[in-house]
Amino acid sequence: MPPKLGILAGGGELPVRLVAACHEQGREVFLLGLEGHANPADFPQVDQAWIRLGEAGRGFEILHEKNCVEVVMAGPVRRPSLRELRPDWRTVRFFSRIGVKALGDDGLLAHSILGDLLAAEGVWGRHRPDKQAEADIARGLEVAKGIGLLDVGQSVVVQQGIVLGVEAVEGTDALIARCGILKRDGEGGVLVKIAKPGQERRADLPTIGPQTIASCAAAGLRGIAVEAGSAIVVNRDAVIAAADQAGLFLCGVRVDL
Repeated sequence: MPPKLGILAGGGELPVRLVAACHEQGREVFLLGLEGHANPADFPQVDQAWIRLGEAGRGFEILHEKNCVEVVMAGPVRRPSLRELRPDWRTVRFFSRIGVKALGDDGLLAHSILGDLLAAEGVWGRHRPDKQAEADIARGLEVAKGIGLLDVGQSVVVQQGIVLGVEAVEGTDALIARCGILKRDGEGGVLVKIAKPGQERRADLPTIGPQTIASCAAAGLRGIAVEAGSAIVVNRDAVIAAADQAGLFLCGVRVDL
């Protein structure tokens, strides 16, 4: 029997999926929700407690009291300022070790537990990238590696060889919306999303879900390419169905570092 898992939950569907995966495995789980990020209504039958982001010290005391042997962090957490954190001393010590940069728009999650949600290599839906889209993907991978090495972001939008935007603190959806305003005439752009080179593969993995598809369609993009084996696809069937309906291609690509 796997050891009891403590989940430090941010927003979105990932914490919900992680709880469901634990239940399917027969694994005991305890949820520690982050106030203002996770939604209490999403966890009606889960043993849980709630803290603000700056109370990591108290949170880890709770996890210890609940006999959680392993702990993972899952779900989007808006990158905070130190003033917003108002950290207790244990929190200061904790973030001095992992770095506040670990709290990015795409959140933190358990790579090993959610392995079945990792993006597969190849094209997933009905639509395929053409030669121009493939060239834009290649350009996007080149740029994404560069900004990843600088710890800037994970996502890039490229249209006809031109970089319309790179992700910073605003997050992927805001990047997509901004690039929708900047798009040129002709064939639409491509969203490329990969893990930062050399980053810890149990944390801050790139993530897409149904909202990503809606944002890309609204911005006039042609498709999405994510890193195979590293990107998380939340609600894969719904993502593929939405992309098919919107006329977007979806694909997982291998990234050579």
